[in-house]
Amino acid sequence: MVKHIVTFKFKGTPEERKEVAEKFAEALRALPQQIEQLKSIEVGININPAEEYDLVLTAIADTLEDVAIYSAHPAHVDAVKIIAPYKESRACVDYIV
Repeated sequence: MVKHIVTFKFKGTPEERKEVAEKFAEALRALPQQIEQLKSIEVGININPAEEYDLVLTAIADTLEDVAIYSAHPAHVDAVKIIAPYKESRACVDYIV
């Protein structure tokens, strides 16, 4: 199994960042029902105002190839469009569980 962890930092006011994080989180949480290769996804919105990153997701797939399929899936691509104007930075780690 592969754990795929991604953190996002958004641009905008704290209110705008929270709003986009909530919309993105909702779209991400719907993905396991739409993408066969995605075994599960957990999404968290940062509540600590002292930290700069806004959202983290942890997805689980069987293989790194399945992570690539999930990433290219139209439902995931549509979810990413939600944050496109707001994304300041992204960091990702994939590892075997």
